[in-house]
Parts: sequence; structure tokens; C-alpha cells
Amino acid sequence: MSVQSSQFLYPNITSIPGQSGVGSSDPVKRQERGAPGEFDSALQKVLEQGAGTAGQPDLSQVRNPLKFSAHASQRLAERKIQIDPAMMAKVNEAIDKAAAKGLEDTLVLTPNAALIVSASNRTVITAMDRSQLQGNVFTNIDGAVVI
Repeated sequence: MSVQSSQFLYPNITSIPGQSGVGSSDPVKRQERGAPGEFDSALQKVLEQGAGTAGQPDLSQVRNPLKFSAHASQRLAERKIQIDPAMMAKVNEAIDKAAAKGLEDTLVLTPNAALIVSASNRTVITAMDRSQLQGNVFTNIDGAVVI
């Protein structure tokens, strides 16, 4: 699956804004809860610039977009899993449904990937390629949504 505009699909969350690099003597400051993070700011910018452009869904209606944990971002990159904007919209809808049913940790099966998502804080915890699912057992989930 080819993605032309992947600028917001999985953010670079390996660095912290203001951090000068590995071995820096400055202590890393934790971000306050509720304050927008780097991903949230980047996503908002993309939504403002390109909402409803041709060939892409209008994501401006997404109230609480998904976040990706560092582990999930690493797995997506390692396994070369790409999620296009249309699929992200479907995953968001799936998590909305899961949250409405009271699910906490949810397995979301897409045509190309399996995602474990915390529905309460809308964070993708990990990801696997669908071809790697044979024989795997998923634990600590309380529901699944198939897209």
C-alpha cells in the first residue's frame, strides 16, 4: 500500500522538543497532562491545512485522534506497516465504537495490520502485520473490532 501523504501517520516521538541530544546535561522535562504534545500540534496543523482535500477524507471532525506509543511507532516502522488517512479514519471509528461499548484494551484488525489500542486514552500500544498473525495469541484485551 502506497501512501503519498504520511506526514501525520506516525510521528517522530523519539525526540523531545527542546532536547539537545543524547548525553545532554539538561534534565528532560515531562510534559504536563492536558498540554498538547508534538503529535497533537502536528496533526492539528495538517487538519487545518488539508482538511477535505481531493482523495483524502475530511479528518476535521475527528475530536480525539489516535496517538501512537513509542513502542507502536517502532513496530510500525520495523514491520513496514503503513496506515493511510482513510484507514486511520476507520480505525478512529472502530475505537469510538469500542469505547461506546465500554472496552478498554481493544484488538483492531485492519486488512493489513492488527493494532492493540487503549480505547480509554486512544493510544495505539502495538502493531503487527496481518501476515504475522498466524498462531499468535492476544492476551489482555477485552474486545476486538474487525475493519
